[in-house]
Amino acid sequence: MSDYIQANTNGKLHDANEPSVSVLDRSFLYGDSIYEVCRTYDGVLFAYDEHWDRLKRSAGALGLELPFDRGVLLTEIRRTVSAFFDRIGEKGEIYVRLQVSRGAGAIGLDTGLADRPLYALIVQRLKEWPEERIRKGFKLAVSTTLYRNSVQTLNPAWKTGNYLNNLLCLREARLKGADEVLILNLDGAVAEASVCNLFFIKGKRLITPPPSAGILEGITRKIVLREVASAWKLDIAEEPVYPAQFDEFDECFMTSTTKDIGPVSGIDDIAFKVGKKTLTSKIRKMFADYVKQHNEQRIEMRIF
Repeated sequence: MSDYIQANTNGKLHDANEPSVSVLDRSFLYGDSIYEVCRTYDGVLFAYDEHWDRLKRSAGALGLELPFDRGVLLTEIRRTVSAFFDRIGEKGEIYVRLQVSRGAGAIGLDTGLADRPLYALIVQRLKEWPEERIRKGFKLAVSTTLYRNSVQTLNPAWKTGNYLNNLLCLREARLKGADEVLILNLDGAVAEASVCNLFFIKGKRLITPPPSAGILEGITRKIVLREVASAWKLDIAEEPVYPAQFDEFDECFMTSTTKDIGPVSGIDDIAFKVGKKTLTSKIRKMFADYVKQHNEQRIEMRIF
């Protein structure tokens, strides 16, 4: 598998290892940026409109002007993907990351010092969860040293370039030997994992933390709630979940754009059911069926 990464900075195609952004860029100096990550399924860019809508919401929250419209961005993604495949000589599922910075300019926090917005696209091979990990499930550890940003501070609903909170929480979990972290909010309720939303299952009841808990409203999370769970007529609840409740649940799983649905085998010393006979496994199958239907209905999103 090629480890080459293709970049596109403001329309200029280049190797991602080549410098293309000024050290005065505000994304580098202050994390003054937003981003989105998309992926393909069978060559079709998945949920592009949903990602575009969330990008606009994040830009609006930061008062950041987008330097393109929906169509221009899609054209640049196609150009970057084409250049990537030309370079590596073969096609396969891809990961696309877009970052939009407020730009460079004189040093200082005042946003009025920024010159003009800048965007950078990154395209690489999609790295999915290994099948063995899906079969065995993921081990999570609760972060005990840091908590999720409050929605009254830097709202996690904004997909910004500042991920230090998530990064340090994940570091703590990895030092404990876990695969992922479970981050609590300041009230002690479950927020999310480092880059995944969380779901809990009790019988046929599906429970996930609400946006007010301090989460990024993931695209896969939204599809599971809106399409998959409703089709199965599951009892769906968006409500606070606390660590004291963990031993009441039968199953737990994570959702992510690049990884879709990943079963959780345990959180610290609490174990959950995993395997082919679980509701999580059925939800994974339902999600795969939704993806297939999506691809058939949005053929214009095929990029290879």
